[in-house]
Amino acid sequence: MHRFTSRGLAPACLAIAASLAFAAGANAQGTGKIKVGFMLPYTGTYASLGNAIENGFKMYVQEQGGKLGGREIEYFKVDDESDPAKSPENATKLIKRDQVDVVVGTVHSGVQMGIVKVAKENNTLLIIPNAGVDEATGPLCGPNIFRSSFSNWQPGYAMGHVLAERGMKKVVTLTWKYAAGEQSVKGFKEAFEAKGGKVVKELSLPFPNVEFQALITEVASIKPDAVFVFFAGGGAVKFVKDWAAAGLKDKIPLYASGFLTDGTLEAQGAAAQGIETTLHYADGLSSPRDKSFRLEYAKAYKLQPDVYAVQGYDAAQLLAAGAGAVKGDMSKKAEVIKAMEQTKVDSPRGTFTLSKAHNPVQDFYLRKVDGRENKLGAVAVKALADPARGCRL
Repeated sequence: MHRFTSRGLAPACLAIAASLAFAAGANAQGTGKIKVGFMLPYTGTYASLGNAIENGFKMYVQEQGGKLGGREIEYFKVDDESDPAKSPENATKLIKRDQVDVVVGTVHSGVQMGIVKVAKENNTLLIIPNAGVDEATGPLCGPNIFRSSFSNWQPGYAMGHVLAERGMKKVVTLTWKYAAGEQSVKGFKEAFEAKGGKVVKELSLPFPNVEFQALITEVASIKPDAVFVFFAGGGAVKFVKDWAAAGLKDKIPLYASGFLTDGTLEAQGAAAQGIETTLHYADGLSSPRDKSFRLEYAKAYKLQPDVYAVQGYDAAQLLAAGAGAVKGDMSKKAEVIKAMEQTKVDSPRGTFTLSKAHNPVQDFYLRKVDGRENKLGAVAVKALADPARGCRL
């Protein structure tokens, strides 16, 4: 924005300045548009996840007549390319160039770290619709940072609890070597070993490498009671197929964080049948809220929704809580934040609240692949709250 001085200011400039002041005043009173910046993966292994998040978000807004807090929504989009190196620059584009009121992003935990840094520096509202990187609601937590998804620790912890309860003693873990995978394994290990189990080997490969064969062979040689893995998107499709092709599907039980089989079942086909995972969403929840959501999503996008669509939908619900409290005046940041902190989100996954660190406190479900569904088996852990270690809110 240019800065003017009164000395020598021409009448035409005064007229322009007056009109700008009027527009700014009108916008503050809630007659302008709320600017939403999507920073999501629209290409690469996570492209389908980014699209599902955007679909879910926009569907909720459409259900509200295209407005939140009485104001229309204007969207801006940046492809984050799942590239952490480009993250600060891309987030800055949305905040400085497009002057968005809120950033909604992203999927990749490494990219998320860059977005969190820029959002904190600029005091810009950030809603994380997927990436579970623990630091975002841990040591890097902030009043302006919210999550509509999960922490990486949560689904891993839930599965560690399940396998310990089943009496398994010796488990191998396998993941991509980046924040999401490593923190998911850490959560699993914490719950599993607290009840007497032992992670005998932690295996990993660089993201987004999908050359799994050598590691699968190593797992087979160890002969554990079970394997716990974290993969998602296109990599998850290949891993599940490679696992079955190696002949291990019926020899060593395979368990995972739910992202292994969410949004991937059609491509995985028969190789995925019977796999059990833990996640904060499942097929067959049978609540009226979820049934309505699934029907409307299928109508709108000719697809069945997955957890990513739910998280996008709930990101919009969080924003709606804040925008509604200030009648669309997003300049009232403290009031927006307070309303978001206190809301109970009526999610298709089940109603959830937010922890002090702004991470969902939610049920985690044990699901089993049956056909093209991750069917609900049981509640693995009820109202699971991330420990938010290091958060000083």
